Amino acid sequence: MRNFDLAPLYRATVGFDQIADMLDRVMSNDMTANTYPPYNIEKTADDAYRISIAVAGFAENDLSVEVRDGALIVSARKAEEDEDRVYLHRGIATRAFERRFQLADHVKVMGATHTDGMLHIDLVREIPEALKPRRIAIAKGDDVVEKDVVDAETVN
Repeated sequence: MRNFDLAPLYRATVGFDQIADMLDRVMSNDMTANTYPPYNIEKTADDAYRISIAVAGFAENDLSVEVRDGALIVSARKAEEDEDRVYLHRGIATRAFERRFQLADHVKVMGATHTDGMLHIDLVREIPEALKPRRIAIAKGDDVVEKDVVDAETVN
């Protein structure tokens, strides 16, 4: 895979360093893509999303969900296991993990639920009223109030 140098982006832009940092982070993570634990991201409504993570073998106390610096961080640490157990085959991975999801502007975490070995995290995008599009009423030509127009001859 190619490596991209983002230095020209840093030199040619002002105020976009957050986007450049995110691109840099994504590109560096692609080389060491971690596939554990598997997860789904689904769109449940126009401005609502759900992240579902397979966390078989973990209890609610083993899981941690937090939002920090515009990122959703899900981590798990399994409590010490009983050393007396002898596994003939161990296919259920309960190793510690940390999974990060970069959140877009105005995306808020509404809550998390743990059922049947799945951790569901519900997200919603709440756009402030000032940023929402608004419809402008169009007046008829007769209803327009004429502005005071200053004649150039009277000024000079």
